[in-house]
Amino acid sequence: MEQKKTAGNSRKNSPENETTAPSGKESVEIGNGGEIHQVAGGDHPVLTTNQGVPISDNQNSLKSHPRGPTLLEDFILREKITHFDQERIPERIVHARGTAVHGFFELTRSLAQYTTAKVLTEVGEKTPVFTRFSTVAGGAGSVDTPRDVRGMAVKFYTKEGNLDVVGINIPVFFIQDAMKFPDLVHALKMEPDRGFPQAAGAHDTFWDYISFTPEAMHAIMWLMSDRGIPRSLRMIEGFGVHSFRLLNDAGDAIFVKFHWRPKLGLQNTLWDEAVKIAGADNDFHRREMFESIEAGKFPEWELSVQLFTEEEANKFPFDHLDPTKLIPEEMVPLQIIGRMVLDRWPDNFFAETEQVAFCPANLVPGIDFSNDPLLQGRSFSYLDTQLLRLGSPNFHQIPINAPKCPFANNQRDAHMQMLQPKGRVAYEPNSLASDSPRETPRGFRSARVSESGEKGRIRPESFADHYSQARQFYLSQTEYEQAHMASALVFELSKVDHLHVRQAMVGHLRHVDEDLAKRVADGLALDELPDAPPPAAPVQNLETSASLQTIGKMKETLEGRAIGILIAEGSDGAAISAVKKAATGAGASVKIVAPKVGGAKLADGSKLEADGQLAGTPSVIFDAVAVVLSGAGAKSLSQEAAAIDFVRDAYGHLKAIAVDDGGQALLQKGGIVKDAGVVDVKDIDGFITAAKTRQWDREKLVRTLP
Repeated sequence: MEQKKTAGNSRKNSPENETTAPSGKESVEIGNGGEIHQVAGGDHPVLTTNQGVPISDNQNSLKSHPRGPTLLEDFILREKITHFDQERIPERIVHARGTAVHGFFELTRSLAQYTTAKVLTEVGEKTPVFTRFSTVAGGAGSVDTPRDVRGMAVKFYTKEGNLDVVGINIPVFFIQDAMKFPDLVHALKMEPDRGFPQAAGAHDTFWDYISFTPEAMHAIMWLMSDRGIPRSLRMIEGFGVHSFRLLNDAGDAIFVKFHWRPKLGLQNTLWDEAVKIAGADNDFHRREMFESIEAGKFPEWELSVQLFTEEEANKFPFDHLDPTKLIPEEMVPLQIIGRMVLDRWPDNFFAETEQVAFCPANLVPGIDFSNDPLLQGRSFSYLDTQLLRLGSPNFHQIPINAPKCPFANNQRDAHMQMLQPKGRVAYEPNSLASDSPRETPRGFRSARVSESGEKGRIRPESFADHYSQARQFYLSQTEYEQAHMASALVFELSKVDHLHVRQAMVGHLRHVDEDLAKRVADGLALDELPDAPPPAAPVQNLETSASLQTIGKMKETLEGRAIGILIAEGSDGAAISAVKKAATGAGASVKIVAPKVGGAKLADGSKLEADGQLAGTPSVIFDAVAVVLSGAGAKSLSQEAAAIDFVRDAYGHLKAIAVDDGGQALLQKGGIVKDAGVVDVKDIDGFITAAKTRQWDREKLVRTLP
């Protein structure tokens, strides 16, 4: 089959940007993932390497054949990514804002049939791990709660060396080829002429880039969903994104995808809630993780795998080597093989959380790469980044990065060498040292794969379908989640100054769902729907999947949740105690909030210390609230904006609210109408039941959704 050059672009330059090509000058060709379009240009300088070499293809890395591995000889890819990797010193370029915790992984089901990796074959073995969670876009000093993808990288200190599963909290990525990664991040980051916005994709350069990159539409749907604003790091899923290979003793290979599923289930914030949390506590996620570890409430995840053969993969209606595609659980079910428990906070944030170095190329015997072109580039890029960021090829000697198993080789010297290798010999093979390290038949092996085809900067036709899974994801959501996605797109695109970019994005949305496009167009006050760009491949109507929802995967539990009790002078101590006892008994943490940090004197004359002062402890940081006030206390707080915001936000964010007579008076001051989620404080069971979930039916009453 003839292969078409693809670049992942889909639209012509808009009239707002377009310049007429001067007579005699050629127009520029850009592709849309399978087709070539002409774009009037002419005045654009030729794109070159730093050595002045003109570049013919800036979208695809050099491969041995269309679905083959990326070649080391691709000096254009290496120069582009090397420069990008070293743009920031010493902060990470992406994933700079991180929180990490020590723990262990325990295997519960052996995969010995498929792999020789001991970490996946020795049932009951507890392997130390260090797991780092992060945002992508913001710097190290940014906030925890913006709309963003979250990184979830796990370093296993196995008996056979370090294994890194470097993933994110969505199962797909924005681009298909590592060649495009510097451009994606440059578009996402602060605009270089003005230095803002920080930690946000809601600006022109990001959406302009996405409008030319239809392969990103699936990941965009995930980002615009509630998964982009998680409630807690303890309540996110983790995905390895790429296909890897497992190799057994006979050298037979099978493909594998890694999935982490939180024991607490999924939980997310609402957008207004996320914005207000950022104002109340920049470190909300980090603090919540720290406090849960300190309290002995250790977060836990199940590790699941999807296993499939080459023959099975060939029957998929998509290419599993395309990192913008997922394999639905209905097609290849998840198999639970172990659990990860995080139970120890780092002793020193810089030494461990900041200096830890992950790399997708850190594999152990029995696990191997696939030809995913994004994975191929990442395996080079991560190592290259760490060499500069940590200052030396000896960064593996930093304790947090060092293997916990014996390691030996003939690498010597270099900056920051901390070991003192002995002996005359620093090479292999040799006859002068009987104790020098030697290779072993049990060492790392690569899968036996036959590669053939024409070398070139080519993306396979099997990567050309950019919209079908984006459509499947959107249609799989509940009506509430679909409304949230439409609202997120309206908010993001409303921050874009250029009309033609907004129009282009709505055009792409027409391939995802016509109703979604109409809702967003209406939210942007577009007079008519823009034309949809021609798709590179027909858009398929795939079966919807409940496993892609967020609300459907939430657990009705108070485990890992927080309850806030607002009190003031004269509050009923018995009612407060009853709520606290019931909430903690159900697994929640409870905090007392009062107008003054010293607490308040209760009706019986005793004083109750507060965990937080009202102005600095708003209801947005809780999953449900109780308002226990005397008549005088309610009257006093009715004059306090922070108190009115406390109850209004709790109601507006669809949370359960328990009230006594004084609390009800404060609700009336806030204009809150009682519903099923507002219960009498004496109805403890009713409150606990309501607190386990959001009051979704309330949403249509408290905000306008597209």
